[in-house]
Amino acid sequence: MDFSLTEEHIQAQKMVVDFTHKEVIPTIGEWDRKQEMNPATLPRMAELGILGICIPVRYGGQGFDYITLGLVCEELERADTTLRVVMSVHVGLNSMALLQWGTEEQKQKFLVPQARGEKYAAFCLTESGAGSDVANMQATARKSGDKYILNGEKMWISLATKAHHFLVFAKTDTTVTPAHKGISAFIVTRDMPGVTTGDIHGKLGVRAGSTGWVAMQDVEVPAENMLGEEGEGFKIAMSCLDNGRFTVATGATGLIRACLEDSVKYAHERSTFGKPIAQHQLIKQKIAYMQQWYDTAYLLCMRAGWLKNQGIRNTRETSMAKWYATDHSVKAALEAVQVHGAYGFSDEYPVERYLRNSKGAVIYEGTSEIHQLMQADYAFGFRQDKPLRRELPAYDPDFWQAEPETVAGD
Repeated sequence: MDFSLTEEHIQAQKMVVDFTHKEVIPTIGEWDRKQEMNPATLPRMAELGILGICIPVRYGGQGFDYITLGLVCEELERADTTLRVVMSVHVGLNSMALLQWGTEEQKQKFLVPQARGEKYAAFCLTESGAGSDVANMQATARKSGDKYILNGEKMWISLATKAHHFLVFAKTDTTVTPAHKGISAFIVTRDMPGVTTGDIHGKLGVRAGSTGWVAMQDVEVPAENMLGEEGEGFKIAMSCLDNGRFTVATGATGLIRACLEDSVKYAHERSTFGKPIAQHQLIKQKIAYMQQWYDTAYLLCMRAGWLKNQGIRNTRETSMAKWYATDHSVKAALEAVQVHGAYGFSDEYPVERYLRNSKGAVIYEGTSEIHQLMQADYAFGFRQDKPLRRELPAYDPDFWQAEPETVAGD
């Protein structure tokens, strides 16, 4: 494994750094206080090509690899978690699912406009009574001729009121056991009659982002909008989470770095007892731990990204990266607030926002407790990953960066 970054990696990283420092960091505190999403965020990310960063050029994307996706997510969350959340749902959970499981027709119809940023996408798995227990979902999809009739409500859906396309999971068979074998996946569009959405307010963190609910009442979805095969929804959802968790892990790594960099800066500027607090041993201890947490999280994410590039199943490695990075982003934020003292308790400095934002990631896309159980089961040999019918394709620059008409075999 080569840990050095290519010139393409560095260019993508710099592009996001320039964007966030000029257009996000100066105003994000204001949008966080408003508890509103800056209406310029999604169009600007689309204009920069961020929304299709790791999607092949032939499908409207930028043709970068999965390591680039991780680096972009790190830099976005260095600025604010809300931007990385966009990448998690639009790219990791939806677009990469279409890349992995979609038919060519589905890719042309839905993936291309998503990668170009012309359409925004969301992922609808969670319900009010079905989070970690996915099989307990109540949403249903009943076959009727050449259509499926969807009913149900999804909760805690990022970009619920912004997205044009939804990847919805519902039960096509409520009698089969185990229950997760009766779940199927569908591409639902906002303009389908019976689809309604709304925002959720009063969140602890990620306040400058869009989170809401998606309800479906007798929504008629064409059969060709099924992703994968009937009953394959659970496998698809879990593969989606492998990709989404990677973006969460890399983003949390960026949050750890934000806590570290801001704390170092403040410790140099703030003096007590006649010297900068950077010279106090207990402050040094906090900084040392944050550095250790960042380095470890970064390496875990790089391993997961490298495996993705090779087309190797990485459920275990991505789970470990997500678990470690998110847990330690909370710890880093707590330490950053402590370093800043009373100022860390106010919104005069961003560390209080880092703390509020950090808490969500230890809950969504697999709670820390779920990941602990997964890692224990891997260690004991109780859990083994079986090959999927369709794996996420390995990164191939000749394919990823080729225009449609120049790809052999078309």
